[in-house]
Amino acid sequence: MSLSVSPPARVRPVGGPTAYELLDFVRRTAADSELVASLPLDPDGRTWVRLEGPGGSEAWLIGWPPGTGTGWHDHAESHGAFSTAQGELKEHSLAVRLPSAGWKTLELAEDVDRERTLPAGTGKAFGEHHVHEVLNESATEHAVSVHAYYPPLPLLRRFSRSGAVLRLEHVERPEDWQ
Repeated sequence: MSLSVSPPARVRPVGGPTAYELLDFVRRTAADSELVASLPLDPDGRTWVRLEGPGGSEAWLIGWPPGTGTGWHDHAESHGAFSTAQGELKEHSLAVRLPSAGWKTLELAEDVDRERTLPAGTGKAFGEHHVHEVLNESATEHAVSVHAYYPPLPLLRRFSRSGAVLRLEHVERPEDWQ
């Protein structure tokens, strides 16, 4: 199955913030140097603290040691935003909308790959089913970022990728990362 490009959702969810309102929140929060400095950083693994997000959203302050990343994943039916507060992050993403269920392996169409570098002070909003991986490619510096999702994450789908083939590996639920 090949997938084509689809634009991010811009519809306001009932009772919750839009992706662009979440982007405003993560940018403002990432600019809070006192909050960013309060995050304990671990040289061996990512650290995180849950934050109070706007309008019932889920938000996180995350520390990224040098050379760490998320692996390929999506956020199911949640839309969101993230902003780099310290250091620099790189995002690899796919300009596709994946089926929500009923598949294990997909062959991706050409030209769906996107790459973005996010230095401190920059961020990105995204729609539902946004597939990406986020990386701190620095060999020496920690990065810190702020993330927000609405509705709060019902699950996270993790993928592996080999060339044009994307494979669903497993599904994580909130209790797996709380």
